[in-house]
Amino acid sequence: MEPIRRIFSLRINSPVLSGLLYAFMWMLLGAFALSLLLWASNLSEDDLSFYTFLVHGAAALFGGLVSGKRSGSKGWYYGFLTGLFYGLILLLIGFLALDSSLTLGDAALTAAVLVSGSLGGMFGVNLRK
Repeated sequence: MEPIRRIFSLRINSPVLSGLLYAFMWMLLGAFALSLLLWASNLSEDDLSFYTFLVHGAAALFGGLVSGKRSGSKGWYYGFLTGLFYGLILLLIGFLALDSSLTLGDAALTAAVLVSGSLGGMFGVNLRK
């Protein structure tokens, strides 16, 4: 049983990469929930901007939590890096896929994911104890 577990187990040793993986999984779940909300209610796409901030903030928080827990120390640092890379990837996807330019909303989103990733990292370090 042990050789099979070694073959099929995937362990990411980098705290930032594992935090990014969890952040994007949470973002995927949040986007699915928002699409169900959009489908089931009479909301328009323009009304979802606040909810997208919440989804991205929660995703960065959980990503920072995982990266802080995996690092064991300097949780704010690893959470900040997770939030920074998460925000940069979001900006890059928005720039390349949607051909959008940088706006004040993008700066606010980046600041929100930086702060929530840092907070998640601080809480994640304390989960080990």
